[in-house]
Amino acid sequence: MDADELDWNRTLREQWEFHWNHQLRARIDGLTDDEFFWSPVPDAWSVRPRGSSTAPMQFGAGDFTIDYAFPGPVPSAFTTIAWRLGHVIVGVLAARNAAHFGAPAASYETWEYAGSAATALDQLEAQLDVWLAGVRGLGEAGLRVPVGAKEPFPEAPMADLVLHIHRELIHHLSEVCLLRDLYLHTKPATNGATR
Repeated sequence: MDADELDWNRTLREQWEFHWNHQLRARIDGLTDDEFFWSPVPDAWSVRPRGSSTAPMQFGAGDFTIDYAFPGPVPSAFTTIAWRLGHVIVGVLAARNAAHFGAPAASYETWEYAGSAATALDQLEAQLDVWLAGVRGLGEAGLRVPVGAKEPFPEAPMADLVLHIHRELIHHLSEVCLLRDLYLHTKPATNGATR
């Protein structure tokens, strides 16, 4: 098969879907609230009940907000699983789904952050479904269309954005898995689950 016959849209989707289905999904199933909010270091950024954060900024429209600062601290703040999932759900997926695939508007400021691990995983699954349906709907021709002014590099083709989002998903969700491993090995008496 030569490059002209390759189904690039399917190949790009499978880059993410394979990683999700064979490496990540099973690793985040059963995430507990204790793991979700656990902080192995003091002053880690997280998702917190409104009014309880000490971070320079807090964003969110509901009962929970996400810690934030602009410009970011140096070194970067350590972040909990709750924070990392909030970032992936909103900044990586929901904002792009809104900008490119007709989903409702989404931003760090307006999002209703999850107050539990189960709710965050439901939000993640919902945003992933919208993302993959949107990418599938691009077909081959849509992958070549410039992303436009909604992205930092407006002349870049949608294929570049798809690759970027998939790298972000693999990167941040692998961090979530690592934090679950650290939790399991740090707090074995409180966590009877085995992975």
